[in-house]
Amino acid sequence: MEWSRSDTLALASPHCAYCHGLGLRDGRDNRLEPCNCVLREIFRACYARFRQCVAKDTHISQSRLEIVPGVQSHYNWGRKNEEYLADFALVTRRALNDSEHRIFRYHFLLGADWRLCCGRLNLDRGIFFHMVYRMEEKLGRVYRELKPYGLYPLSEYFEDSRRETIASSRRCFKICPIRPPLSASKPAMSEFQRTAKRQKGPPEDSSGPVLYDTYLLSLAYEDSSVEGGEL
Repeated sequence: MEWSRSDTLALASPHCAYCHGLGLRDGRDNRLEPCNCVLREIFRACYARFRQCVAKDTHISQSRLEIVPGVQSHYNWGRKNEEYLADFALVTRRALNDSEHRIFRYHFLLGADWRLCCGRLNLDRGIFFHMVYRMEEKLGRVYRELKPYGLYPLSEYFEDSRRETIASSRRCFKICPIRPPLSASKPAMSEFQRTAKRQKGPPEDSSGPVLYDTYLLSLAYEDSSVEGGEL
């Protein structure tokens, strides 16, 4: 993985004597490597989120609908807080050896301070803190460079902001809107029918007698249209 200054600048310590607040330093083969202060800050951010998920009540956790990428993308339900707790514990166990994991379990998981850890593990204070710093640097790099999905950044893990995955999944699903059936169009009314409807009675023709037959036919046509379900 290639680290850039935009990834490390916000995490770097301004008082660091190695990177001078830039977050990058020269590595092997003229490559830029993240500074140890950046790696420790990544671990502390992930560990703080781990403690937050542990302290949260189980009934507050919610299931979320997630997009599962692949050849045929589909949706799946998941519980992000519980998944993060499991991923944090399993990834940490695989990345550390037995002696390092004992210190991690006593100090970070059980909450023991350096006095209890040194007395339990028979370690000197200086050696204990040096081992803690090395573990934070190692785990910070693992959390960031984990493939296919790392534990850091936390926003990508919890909010699922992978735009490429979402854009590709949207192309796989075709949304068909549901439209109500259209009723048959009613034939246009004649001038005689419109006049009869406005007057609520048979119109009188100034040139002759009342056209009762035509008026009755128009009423019969309207009754048949209403009974047929037309508006």
